[in-house]
Amino acid sequence: MKDSRPPFASLSLDRDNPRSLSEQIAKHIEGAILSGTLPEGARLPSWRDLATQLGVARGTVRTAYDRLIDRHLLRAAGAAGTRVAEPPKVPDASVRGEISVSDDYGALALFRQRNEQPLAFQMGIPAQDAFPATLWARLHRHGVQISALHAGVMDPRGLPELRAALASHLALARGLSCTPDQILITTGFRSGLAMVLRAIDSPGRQAWVEDPGFPVTRMALESAGVHPVPIRVDPEGLDVAQGRFMAPSASFALVTPGQQAPMGVSLSPARRKALLDWARESHGWIIEDDYLAELHLEGRAPPALASGEGADRVIHIGTFSKTLAPMIGLGFVVAPPGLVKRLTEMAWWLATPPNNAVQIALTRFMREGHYFRHLRRSRQIYAERRSLLCDTLQRCGAPAAQSAGLSVMVPLPSGFDDARFALQARAASLGVSPLSAWFAKGSRARSGVILGIANSRPERVEGDCRQLLALMRSAL
Repeated sequence: MKDSRPPFASLSLDRDNPRSLSEQIAKHIEGAILSGTLPEGARLPSWRDLATQLGVARGTVRTAYDRLIDRHLLRAAGAAGTRVAEPPKVPDASVRGEISVSDDYGALALFRQRNEQPLAFQMGIPAQDAFPATLWARLHRHGVQISALHAGVMDPRGLPELRAALASHLALARGLSCTPDQILITTGFRSGLAMVLRAIDSPGRQAWVEDPGFPVTRMALESAGVHPVPIRVDPEGLDVAQGRFMAPSASFALVTPGQQAPMGVSLSPARRKALLDWARESHGWIIEDDYLAELHLEGRAPPALASGEGADRVIHIGTFSKTLAPMIGLGFVVAPPGLVKRLTEMAWWLATPPNNAVQIALTRFMREGHYFRHLRRSRQIYAERRSLLCDTLQRCGAPAAQSAGLSVMVPLPSGFDDARFALQARAASLGVSPLSAWFAKGSRARSGVILGIANSRPERVEGDCRQLLALMRSAL
């Protein structure tokens, strides 16, 4: 039963509350909208009137309104005042056809969207409030100054100082013993993968890919002329036995063994051995995408596949976009000894040298111990946020949520169009990812939504969860 009192009659502010006054106002208005007390098109009091009623500054009310406008719950209507926005529209049939859950290319539309600020629950973007922006700005300014004094030809493999610092870091953090000459600095995972695919002559060959797995990677392989063969992922990781049956002579297997995307599982010791045995016996390669292994939240992260016996068949690819920030624009490849010469040639003839100033800044960031401290702090923040998100979802009555690495999965009924729902959620500034889009075309996709935890801010998590669940109940 709806509250029959005027929407703002019950609004009282607690000045001892750690939440700011503007946040408290925004939370009350959001609750009134989601409960239907404030219907679509309802006009809100002016900043001055509500500020006078509550005994606060007009700027406090304006900040609350702006917060809700940014989340598409309110709209500024000029002389007509501030009004409750209409709910996000369900895409029409033509759009739904483009975003079919069984169509990898259509699903990519949900991964191409870019925002200046990360959306709530958006995957793949580290916590903005954890990034040491002031420190990085100082180190980057120093890098720019140093770069201005060196106008010669850059080594496309990357700065020797950065490769040496990275070799030391990998030995400590990932158990990976390599020399700086085995490391090539890239402009990110994609450029590293492109270089590796050329070096191992992969076009026209088959490759094992995880199912479910990152759809953008599948599309990248197809664009490079590789034929991806989806291999199921279970609680132990990639099913190597199925890979041997489906594509025994595949050129390579592309895996995320440290923290599988999107299931969050680590490759079990038995599966690690089986995968390395397959690579040795078939003379195939293993491309290890180590994108989040350093942010393992359950105990100590398993060592890299490239760290032990059989590492001569493993090509290790990493990125700083998932641990620091996408704008860093740096990644790396660790080549096994037998591929160093070939990959070095690829770098010299085809690669664009990464930004010199950023490399200098990152070198100091690693040498001075800031990177280790940042990773330690990030793990603590992410563990707290994942726990808070799971607790909040449970308290708000969500279906059984499951932790999955740096995300939380919420299952939905079989056959539910989660890709369509994800579009509705994006229109409400909630960056959820549809689980079905991670499954290869033709496989038995499961329906659900994946919620990233990195930018699930504690002060907003309850409101974001309630808004998501309200949309979900409406769709169901």
